[in-house]
Amino acid sequence: MLVTICIGSSCHLKGSRDVIASLERLISLHDLSDEVELTGSFCMGECAKGVCVKVDDELFSVSPATVEQFFNEQILGRI
Repeated sequence: MLVTICIGSSCHLKGSRDVIASLERLISLHDLSDEVELTGSFCMGECAKGVCVKVDDELFSVSPATVEQFFNEQILGRI
């Protein structure tokens, strides 16, 4: 599974660094390093919605406050 997080300026201001740190922690906690690849990208075109996170080809808006729910539903829920 490929998870791409926007690190462009708008998403950075909305907490992409915290989202990345949380996803790294959750992936490690659940021992999913071999199944989930994290990568960064610049603007994904949905700047107004929040931190853009793409799981394979599906786009989501995530915030530091919703990252754990996102992980449980969209990453754990797909494995």
